[in-house]
Amino acid sequence: MRRKLTWALCSLALVPAVFLPLRATLRTDGAVLFEDVRARVLGGAVDSLSDDQLWERAARGLVDRLDDPYADLYSPEQLASFNRNSLRNDYGGVGMGIQDQLGTVVVTTVYPGTAAAGGGVQAGDRIVKVDGVATTGMRLDEVSGRLVGAPGSEVRVEFVRPGVREPIAMRFVRSKVHIPAVPYAIVLDGNIGYIPLQRFNDAAAAEVGGAIARLRAKNVGGLILDLRGNPGGSVNEAIGISDLFLKPGQEIVTVRYRDREPEIHRSGAATKAAPAAARPAGSAPLVVLVDGDAASAAEIVAGALQDHDRALVVGTTSFGKGLVQSIYPLRQGWALKLTTAKWYTPSGRSIQRERVMRNGRLVAAAPDSLETDSARLARPAYRSDAGRIVYGGGGIAPDVVVPADTITTVEQNLLKAIAPKSQQTWRTLYDLALEVKGTVRPGFAVPAAWRDSLFVRLERAGAPLPRAQYDSAGALVDRLIGQQVATFAFGDSAAFRRLVPLDTQLVHALELLQNARSQESLFATALAEKRAG
Repeated sequence: MRRKLTWALCSLALVPAVFLPLRATLRTDGAVLFEDVRARVLGGAVDSLSDDQLWERAARGLVDRLDDPYADLYSPEQLASFNRNSLRNDYGGVGMGIQDQLGTVVVTTVYPGTAAAGGGVQAGDRIVKVDGVATTGMRLDEVSGRLVGAPGSEVRVEFVRPGVREPIAMRFVRSKVHIPAVPYAIVLDGNIGYIPLQRFNDAAAAEVGGAIARLRAKNVGGLILDLRGNPGGSVNEAIGISDLFLKPGQEIVTVRYRDREPEIHRSGAATKAAPAAARPAGSAPLVVLVDGDAASAAEIVAGALQDHDRALVVGTTSFGKGLVQSIYPLRQGWALKLTTAKWYTPSGRSIQRERVMRNGRLVAAAPDSLETDSARLARPAYRSDAGRIVYGGGGIAPDVVVPADTITTVEQNLLKAIAPKSQQTWRTLYDLALEVKGTVRPGFAVPAAWRDSLFVRLERAGAPLPRAQYDSAGALVDRLIGQQVATFAFGDSAAFRRLVPLDTQLVHALELLQNARSQESLFATALAEKRAG
């Protein structure tokens, strides 16, 4: 009994700090509160942090707690990475695309005209050392950070190549590396030019303009601008690309701020991205492809061309990222990104689709209902220049809805089965493609022996699959093998051509364009198809 009483008294001895007299106040002095908390954490927290670390975490916490899903605080290193990967067309580096495969950094792409290309680096080479430091255990961004640097500086890289016993050591002089926004521009069946725009870096408009010029020189009968999967980037480049297609003086996008007058951007100003001689891009009928991953700058282009009846938009409703972020430089090389405005298309549609954070991801606040005609009637309707109905409510709703490609149930089951061992699977596929790439010619078929070999290799790599399930999805396996082999053997455009017949959105766009002599006839064809369907 005495022991129980002693413990009770000891427990009560800890309580008075909680029951100190409280003075009722109507407001909290936030600065005092923050300083009290900071001082207590700095002086007594079990996990010791420096004063600088506390201030940085407090700053990041402030930004994270804003009602702004796109707000961010960049350290000097993060800011440099953001500029290099999101906006800049060039940086000081070696010229390799790299990927983490089971903790090994593997070269996936070698850009032409770079130090890596000149040194004979090959896709599939594994980077084991940079400047004498082993890459084992490094994150991908750490390896990337060691490879990039000031143009003209040197970096030593050691590779291991499949089939070669000894490591390969190379010394490179870093130079500006150009990552293309338009990786290729090709002519597809029906004499239709195809331009995939993968990013809005600071050369995107110039590259699209060059692609248009090359395709027009081949007398193509129509154009497809593919914005699917494009997450956006430079707004100036979006304006420059729209300028390539529009008549002078046409509105491209309006930016509406909270604290100042709206900015209206129009076509017609000659810039380095859209020189006057290149504008407009002829009168060839144009289709713009969009999907749920096309966002931001991609939506500015699609919305402007749709509102001015310069393009037929095909696919599925775009992402709906219509908020404008501004980056404010801070002291010591840091930067703060905040949402400061909204984008509106020429017809007055807000691009923004309201979103909420769920499980760490931004998702639409309401289900996307723009894909059915009945649900569209509940959405705000606007008019294009020619009087066509275009729909608001967030994102760019296509004129012609074509659902994304689907795969069979057995193929879905196979992908689910390999998901837990995805890294082993893709690395095994990668190695097989590297071995056989020298044995193929364009248009090759995937032999059964490759499929059998991949199955055995997956077992050896610790990613076995039931044979019956593997064989039932043989068409998918053949596509995966064929794509990787074609990429290594002939490049991205050859690999893309293999998928064209399977791309329902692209096939539909080609069918519409093949029967169109002008943009007006393209709209008429699409309207007739809709009424008939």
